[in-house]
This record gives sequence, C-alpha cells and structure tokens, in this order.
Amino acid sequence: MEHTSLVSAVIWSIFSLLLVALFIQFLAQRVRLPFTILLVLVGIGLNSLHDVYPGFSIFHALKISPDMILYVFLPALIFESSYNLNARRLVHNIGPVLTLAVPGLLISTFTIGCILWWATAIPFSMALLLGAILSATDPVAVVSIFRQIGAPDRLNTLIEGESLFNDATSIVVAGILIGMVIEHSGEASISSGIITFFWLFIGGLATGIGLGFLTGKIIGWVESESFIEIGLTTALAYLSFLLAEEVFHVSGVMATVGAGLTLGSWGRIRISTSVRIYLEHFWELLAFIANALLFLLVGMKVNLADMWQTMGMLVWVIIAMLVARAIVIFCLIPLIGRLPGSRPISIPYQFIMFWGGLRGAIALALVLSLPEFEYSDLFVAMVMGAVLFTLLVQGLSIEWVMKKLRLNVPPLADRFAFIELDLASRQRAMEQLPSLRDGGFFSSRIAHNLTVECDHAISSALQRIDELRASELDRNNELNLIYLRALSEEKSFYTEMYNKGHISEGAYRELSLVLNLQIDALRYHGAFEHVHSHRIKRVLEQSFFHMANLAPWLMPVAEKIRMSRIILDYEQIWAHFLGSQHVIRSLGKLAKMELMSETNAEEVIDKYRSWHEIATRHLYQVSEQYPEFVNSMQTRLGQRMLLLAELETAEEKAEQGALPESVAKNIEAGLSRRLGTLRGQQVEPIPNNVPDMIRRVPLFSDLNDSEIGQLAAQFKTISLLEHEYLVRPDKQNESLFIIARGVVRITFDSSDEHREGALLTGECFGEKALMGHGSDMDSASTVKVEAIIPCMVHVISRDRLLTLLEQEQELANKLTTRDAELGESYSLTQQKPLSPAGKR
Repeated sequence: MEHTSLVSAVIWSIFSLLLVALFIQFLAQRVRLPFTILLVLVGIGLNSLHDVYPGFSIFHALKISPDMILYVFLPALIFESSYNLNARRLVHNIGPVLTLAVPGLLISTFTIGCILWWATAIPFSMALLLGAILSATDPVAVVSIFRQIGAPDRLNTLIEGESLFNDATSIVVAGILIGMVIEHSGEASISSGIITFFWLFIGGLATGIGLGFLTGKIIGWVESESFIEIGLTTALAYLSFLLAEEVFHVSGVMATVGAGLTLGSWGRIRISTSVRIYLEHFWELLAFIANALLFLLVGMKVNLADMWQTMGMLVWVIIAMLVARAIVIFCLIPLIGRLPGSRPISIPYQFIMFWGGLRGAIALALVLSLPEFEYSDLFVAMVMGAVLFTLLVQGLSIEWVMKKLRLNVPPLADRFAFIELDLASRQRAMEQLPSLRDGGFFSSRIAHNLTVECDHAISSALQRIDELRASELDRNNELNLIYLRALSEEKSFYTEMYNKGHISEGAYRELSLVLNLQIDALRYHGAFEHVHSHRIKRVLEQSFFHMANLAPWLMPVAEKIRMSRIILDYEQIWAHFLGSQHVIRSLGKLAKMELMSETNAEEVIDKYRSWHEIATRHLYQVSEQYPEFVNSMQTRLGQRMLLLAELETAEEKAEQGALPESVAKNIEAGLSRRLGTLRGQQVEPIPNNVPDMIRRVPLFSDLNDSEIGQLAAQFKTISLLEHEYLVRPDKQNESLFIIARGVVRITFDSSDEHREGALLTGECFGEKALMGHGSDMDSASTVKVEAIIPCMVHVISRDRLLTLLEQEQELANKLTTRDAELGESYSLTQQKPLSPAGKR
C-alpha cells in the first residue's frame, strides 16, 4: 500500500507540474518573457509556498537528482537539439565550435579555478573542480529567445553547437578531476587524462553515429509505419546514451549528439513524408515536457537562505565565470577567425556568445552527483546561485542586448521573403474579392473597403522593395539573392520529386549535396564555385572497374555498380530537366510581381534556360543509347503517377466521408506499399546480346551461328567511366572493340591532320588491328579512344583470336577470305599466318 501511495504521489506531482508549466507557457506568450526563466521563478515560488501552505507538499514527492537529469531529461533534450540542428551549417562552423567546446572549456576551468583559489579559501584542486562544473553552458533559454526574435542562423548554430559538445567535455573533465581531488587516484589520472578524454569523447561520437546510421537504415525498410518510425527514434535517443555509458563506457552525451545529428541530416530523408511532420511535433512535445519539469524542479531546488549565507563567495563565483567566459570568447575566437579557410566572427556575435553563456542542467547534474566531501553543500549552493544568476540576469537581458546590437534584424533574403508573402497574399485576396461580391448578399461597401485595403498593402509592399533596393541592394547583391531563391526553389522541387518516389535516395542525396554546396558558396563567398558531388565515391567506383577488368569474376558486381551509376546519372539529368523548368516559371512569376528587377531576373532565367538545354541534350543522348532502359523507367513513372492519383483520391474520399475511415486507411496503406516498391528506378541489366553485336561487325558477317558462338566465348566485357581511355595514344592496339553501351570519342593524329569522331552503341573499332594490319591509319599516326560517358565495351584481343583459330582452321580460312574481300593491303596469311608456327 505504501508503494501504491508513493507511485500515486509521483504521478500527482508530475502532472500537476505539467499543468503549471502549460499555464506558464500561456503566460510567457503574453508577457513576452522567456519560458524557462518563468519556470525557474515559479519553481522558487512553489518551494517557498511549501512552508506556508501544506497542500503544496504534493510537489515534494519529486526530488531533482543527477540520475533524473542525466538519464531522463538530458537524452531527450540533447537528441531534440541535435536532430534539429543544421548539420551542414555546424560543419561550416566546426572550428570555432570545437575550439570553444574543448580548449575553451579547459581554459575556462583553469581561469575560474585560479580566481576562486586566489579570492576564497577553497583549495586550488577543489577550485578547479568547481571551474569544470561551471564551464558547461546550457543554450535552452537563449535558443528559445533566439526563436522568438529571429536571431541569425549562424549565431544560433555557434551557441547551440558549442553547448552540445562542451556538455560532454565538462562531464569528462569533471570526472577526471573528481577522481584526482576527491577519490585521490593521483598521478595515474593526470598521465592518462588526455587519452581518457579522447576515448570518451570520440568513442561516444562514433557510437552515436553508428547507432544513428543503423536506425536510419531500419526506418528506410519499414516505410510509412508511423508508430515504428517514431518509436525507433525514441529508443535511439535513450539507448544511445545508455549503451555508451553502461556498455561501451564512453560519453553518453556525445553518443546522443552523434545519433541525433546522423538521423537529422543523413537519415531525415529516409523517414516517410507522412511521418516526418508528426515526428518533429512529437520531439517538440517531448523536449517541452523535459524542459518544463527540469526548470521547475531546478527552481524548487533553490534554497535562498543557503545562497544568502554564501553571498560573498557567490559574487566571486559570478565574477570568475564572466572573466573566464570573456577570455575564451574574446581571445580564442579572433584567433580562429584568422586561420585559412575560416570565416571571422563579428564583434556583436562574440558579445552575444559571451553574454549568452548561460548555465543549467549539466552544471546541476554534476554538482548533485558529487560524492560527500568537505565542500559538498557549499558547491551545491554556489552552483545553484550561479545558474540562477545566468538565467535571471543574463537570460532576461539578452533580448535587449541583441536589439541594441541590431542582431534581431532579419537578413536581407528573409526580409524579401516576408514582403513576398505579404504581396502574394494581398494579390490573391484581390483576385478572390470579385467572386465573393458577385456571389450575392455581400455588402458592396465592405468589398470596396477590403479592395482599398489590399491595394494600399500592395503599394506599401512595393514601396518597401524600392527602399531596400535603394538602401541595401546593388546589382551583385540582388543577383545573389535571385540565385539563392532559384537554388532553394530547385532544392524544394527535388525534395518533392523524392517524396513522390520519382527519384531514388542516392540521386536525391547527390542533387542536394551539389545545391547545398552552391548555396553555401553564394551565401558565404558571394559567387558560384566549381563543386564535385561524391568525388571520392566516383574514384572508388573507377578503381573497382579497373580491378574487375583484371579479374573477370568481379565483372557481375562491376556491371551492377555500373548500372546503378547509369540510373543515378539519368535520374539526375531528368531532375535537372524538370527542375530548371520549374525555376524558370517561378522566377518569371516573381519578376511579374516586381519583387526583383526584370533585367537581373532575366539574367538568372537565361542561365537556367542554358542548363535546361544541356539537360535536354543529355536526355536525348541517353534515349538514343539506352532506348529499352528509358522505356522501362518511363513505364515505372507512369505506374507511380497512377498510384499517386489513386492515393490522393482515397484521401479526399476519406475526408469527405464517402469512404469509411478504416477502409480508407487500409487502401492508403496498400497504395503506399506499392509506391514504395516503385520508388526511384529499378536496377536491371540492360539487354545485351553479344552474338547479335558480333554479327554486325563486317569482318564476322559471313559466319554461322556456331562460329559466332565460338567467337563470343572469346570476348570479355569491360566497363569505363567518363574520360577513361579505351585506347591510349602511346600504346599499340591489337584488339577489336564493340561499343555495347555508351559513346566514345576516337581521335586520329598525324603529322598533317587531326580528325575526331564518335562511336555509338553497336559500332566497332579495331578490325585491322585484330587482323594484324596495325592501326586503322598509317604508321605515322596515333590513335586514342576515350569514353565520353560511362560505357560498356566488348573486347577480343588478337592473342585470344589466334588461340581460337589454331584449333578452328575452317574459321581461320573464312576470316582470311573475308579480310581479303574487305580490301586490306595484306592478307592475314601473308603477314601473320593464323597457325601455330606464325603466332607471335
């Protein structure tokens, strides 16, 4: 019975606190105060009311503890932050983030320790431990403020990225110091500290990345199963932390960070489109509950009397924190900005990073987990006081500081987007007002007033555009903005194609990578850059093809990889073809809305027209080279379009009530599964009949089926990537080549002329070389044959032909006769007899 009472008390406490948090959220939206700070203040109030009103004792069934913070709240908060953090933007700022998280935290630990050792009676080793605990930043309150006022994305990435990484650093450093100064493990801890740190930090990150990758793969296999997909992400958040801490003995925080970043970047597109939005809302709710309960419990843990008794030392703690933070930000960050390839961080950004270094959950978890020692109660009181100071003083003033530094002003691209939204909505309203008025029983006066209001809003939007052009936009800036808008439209279009299953995951990843790199180049450097998508992957493929040419048993695998590459390339060309059309239409509409100058818009549109023409030519080339392959892909496209139409119709009928909900769900699930099987394109070998191709060679046109079969057995198949050589100019060719798939360029160079040509699918080269007459040109010329696109080529060498003809004299006679008929200068029997004696 006592157990039941305890459980009921805990349930009462949790959901009562949740109701309190919901009321605070409602209040925070109206008084414009940070939600987390109000939670702490209300928590302090609830703690004070406990002594006055016994009814509030219900909340004391819950006690904040380090295990509750580390194992209940922290995995959810860290996973939600890392899942939603832009991994690409984090990579661009990884230098300053890691600098602040590792050497920055060590400098902060040492600085705080020195100041407290100098100003108070705390021993130096103990002061260092307190410095490590107080150096862990918590961005929750600051990030919530950033979202309210629309802070720059880079500033948000710097602060949130630093916090995610320095949480792990702080835990590791504090753990090493605890072993040294409290558990007295001595010199062994000092000598192994660096190795221990890197093992915990990198091992945790690797564990999380591996688990995130595995979870992403599983989610891809169970497509459109919402409960399973959401449940897997929840299990990943907590199991990554627990497996790292309890099984692999590495950093659980870094494991959760790695898992969240992996699933939020690489794995996000594997999550079903219908589930993705629900998943984001689910994690927002989970993070809200964790934050609400955590900060309320923090406030209820604050003992104002204990803090007042240590006020003198608490002042020095706050001074030490601010000084250490200033040294780290204003000394390290400028140094990082001078390194090659790094982007400087402006003074306003640096100041916000300094003032926004709030302390929170990690500091509390560390101090509460300390074993009993002489300064236990003092450390708890000082850390509580420091956390309270950063939340109430720095947290409440950060918005005012950002407004003074004008960091709340959205970037130019966002301001244009806001104006575009206003202008487009007003123009749409203007188009719909006549139908409202003509429908009858609607006041002409109200319709007229609404028309005047919309007209005035449109004029105001156009005026704001003119003001922006006059004050902030030159021609280059506007061109960059238009290109950024065009690339964003293109990326959105590719995302829609992937969601509908028209392109595969591999094609979408490569398309997105190129667009992301170009967007970053425009945003950060103001110009396009020559980027390569998956260059390393292409090099590895090429190396494997070379191996397969030397080891025939690898050829089936090489052929499958080659087919996958052809399909990926075709999907990307097709996506470029449709995407460029979409962007041209989109920019044309914006130009008509006067959101951009017509001249600049036309320049960008012309660029996309040229890209569209290139894609069109490539599509025609692929259609000519692989007609049956293109037919198969278009058949699958048509099947997907039919299934999508059925799915949309079923959803509409369910919304209208024409179909029972259970029946509609079963139909939609079945259609979704069928769509999943048609996602992207199926990798099938392109029809390739070697005997039929051999018959097309003039030299072999008189042979019967049996003889053709004997020759076919001597051919081998090789694969080439673009720009690979089939025949090099510095080597003598003695083989016949039949182009099975692709296009090659053949070049003849002699002393007095240079000629080029192309060989397409089904054409051959090297009959004279095979028959021993040397090059197809005179001896003074050089020949090179190069693949223009990925190719598959059937090859027979002179040595293999001679080996066959040693055993088949009748076949040798036929080929000699046919060679003579073709008018060669020397017959095979005259120059190099096809007999064992004549073989070289």
